[in-house]
Amino acid sequence: MLTRRRKVRIETERMTLRPPQHSDYRQWAALRRESAEFLQPWEPAWSDDHLSRKSFTGRVYWAQRSVANGSAMPLFLIRRADGVLLGAITLDNIRRGPAQAGTCGYWIGQPHARKGYMEEALKAVVHYAFTTLDLSRLESACLPENVASRGVLEKCGFKYEGVAQSYLQINGRWRNHVLYANLRADRRGKTDVG
Repeated sequence: MLTRRRKVRIETERMTLRPPQHSDYRQWAALRRESAEFLQPWEPAWSDDHLSRKSFTGRVYWAQRSVANGSAMPLFLIRRADGVLLGAITLDNIRRGPAQAGTCGYWIGQPHARKGYMEEALKAVVHYAFTTLDLSRLESACLPENVASRGVLEKCGFKYEGVAQSYLQINGRWRNHVLYANLRADRRGKTDVG
């Protein structure tokens, strides 16, 4: 039985957002290694084989299955001018039925931070999620002290909704996270950030 593969490709002003491919391994491992100190305070602890080809191969297969079954949309941010991998954004935990929602997570390599790439990518993913995927609600969470991430979310239309206690293990510790949401038909206006 042949299954039709869903193709996901989002073009922004400076980037192509597409699922990871096996050929991305060297760029991905180099960028993650080079950005380790920058990323690790905000991420779950890296496994011993985090940067291995085998681990990356598993990520690629997970991405292919997730896109095919509609449960997630993992995308690499590729700068069109030179084909450089900048980071990644994932629309995960896509829920259908009455929820029509998904959760956004992202990372950017240290050399590419604070240049507007993630804002550009997140705005494109939000648009795609609301128009092409017909989702109604996008959620995201970050550590309260992650000012850069909070700023990106707010610039992209996400509004503060509260705090989740012990939400994720980050760098080996259970940490509280601030919760944000972006609604397709949002009439809430600006919400106060705690």
